[in-house]
Amino acid sequence: MSELLSHSYGKVVSVKELGQIIRMKRNSLGLTLEHVSGMAGIGPRFLSELERGKETIEFGKALQVMNCLGLELSIKPRGGVKNRSQE
Repeated sequence: MSELLSHSYGKVVSVKELGQIIRMKRNSLGLTLEHVSGMAGIGPRFLSELERGKETIEFGKALQVMNCLGLELSIKPRGGVKNRSQE
């Protein structure tokens, strides 16, 4: 897993996977739940739930956490999916 920290994390298909990546990044930086939640302006309980993959997390707050940890979200079409210009 440590090699993932220096490269792309790859495709994320669930909140659980997103939470695992956030936890890995936080731990690799040596930061506590309390420290990151304070930096992101959210509660430690929210961060804990996010890292455990709670399905009903607030997406805006998740993005705040990712930003504080130096992570970014990219969206692209899946292979084989046509966009409107291809129809």
